[in-house]
Amino acid sequence: MIIDNLLNKDNLNKEELVYLLGCEGEEKTKLFTKAAEVKAKYIGRKVYFRGLIEMSNICRKNCLYCGIRSGNTNVHRYNLTDDEVIEAAKFAWENRYGSIAIQTGEVSTKEFVDRIENLLDKINKATNHELGITLSLGEQTEETYRRWFNKGAIRYLLRIEASNRELYAKLHPNDKHHDFDERLECLRALRRVGYQVGTGVMIGLPFQTLEHLADDLLWMQEIDVDMVGMGPYVEHPDTPLYQYRDKLLPLTERFNLALKMTALLRILMKDINIAAPTALQAIDPLGREKAIKVGANIVMPNITPGAYRNDYKLYENKPCTDDAADDCKNCLEARIQLTGDEIGYGEHGNSRHFYRRRNDTTI
Repeated sequence: MIIDNLLNKDNLNKEELVYLLGCEGEEKTKLFTKAAEVKAKYIGRKVYFRGLIEMSNICRKNCLYCGIRSGNTNVHRYNLTDDEVIEAAKFAWENRYGSIAIQTGEVSTKEFVDRIENLLDKINKATNHELGITLSLGEQTEETYRRWFNKGAIRYLLRIEASNRELYAKLHPNDKHHDFDERLECLRALRRVGYQVGTGVMIGLPFQTLEHLADDLLWMQEIDVDMVGMGPYVEHPDTPLYQYRDKLLPLTERFNLALKMTALLRILMKDINIAAPTALQAIDPLGREKAIKVGANIVMPNITPGAYRNDYKLYENKPCTDDAADDCKNCLEARIQLTGDEIGYGEHGNSRHFYRRRNDTTI
């Protein structure tokens, strides 16, 4: 069969990736089985937690797909206090999550930059410098990235959403705040500073083709990313892209495409970290578990104080908005047990790819 020949190749080209993204039935099963084998061989069957703190939904950007875009006047804006962030971080530390991820809308004021720098100091002091810290705070200057890195942040996630320049332009306003080249330069700056660098794309977007998705996979391989957070596009009614909802793939097809993207990325980049995003669970109650089975190894339990969770709504049907942090932890423990993987409690779960590259070449 064609699928057997493809899955035994050392590398895959665009045409082959398009074929695999379109596979169904027995071929899809073989793809998922191969990805699970690669994961077990190269990184083991262990899942790492990143306690997710959605610190603020204030954003200067106006991305056409996002529920917290600056132009959405229906959003209740919030900003956690330092004490609330520190308490969430302490919860992660006391429950041996190993790591946290701090996420906000994109803000780049001096006050914001200084606050994050000071907050990193406070978090490290409160948790005995034992937590691995991921930041997902958007586009900043290289100096800002370095300041935060020097205060103990070790990973940074900056999603590209679409690696195709023309598609990117259809997802963002045409202004100085939404520059494709600036985003690419930020990814390069993060690498220069020394972070484990993460990015990701949305799957099932309006105007998107299988060829675009194949190019996304090859682009992530080309820039040699250390970690990836990608998932299905789920539309939000308070966004301009919502007008194309009748032209989108059905949610179940977007979900299946997201699983195929996860499996193919695991095969292409065998030892990177791949997150099982919450957006999968917005479509399928077992979405994150299914992603773990086909290659994902990172899960992000939401530890944002409950009163704010429903306000950090990038898309509709966001799950777990009513769960307390303890509920989320217990739920995920049970879910991961169903996959047959184990949880790496107390471990940072850093990217093996990052350390292998550092040993191979000079960054």
